[in-house]
Amino acid sequence: MGLVAKARVKSPWIVHYCCGSCNGCDIEILACLTPMYDVERFGILNIGNPKHADLLVVTGPVNRRNVKVLQTIYEQMPAPKLVMAVGACACTGGVFHNCYNTMGGIDKVVPVDVYVPGCAARPEAIIDGVVLALDKLSKIK
Repeated sequence: MGLVAKARVKSPWIVHYCCGSCNGCDIEILACLTPMYDVERFGILNIGNPKHADLLVVTGPVNRRNVKVLQTIYEQMPAPKLVMAVGACACTGGVFHNCYNTMGGIDKVVPVDVYVPGCAARPEAIIDGVVLALDKLSKIK
């Protein structure tokens, strides 16, 4: 594994996008940044620019209004890139599954590497999902 690949695994940069949900999972993602969980001590950094991100963390169900935005964020990320669906809404559509404007989970639009189920997903599960994604990133050559 090269130096850049090793650095990406040891210090992943994450971009978070909410497709529009109840924001329960968004609150749990922010809880990961609090002193109780403190994911930054592991080198995980939440950034706002997808051009610098290694991992796209998505919450909420995809709908017709945000499909292009989600695809654009995914396309702007450098390769190799990973996508993590957080919460029941991002995984399957959740409680919004049968709504007329909802297409379902985000895997209908972008390829998903890690699913973190739950409504709302616990911070421990989100951190485990990031670790699983980093394991997949370390195996990409």
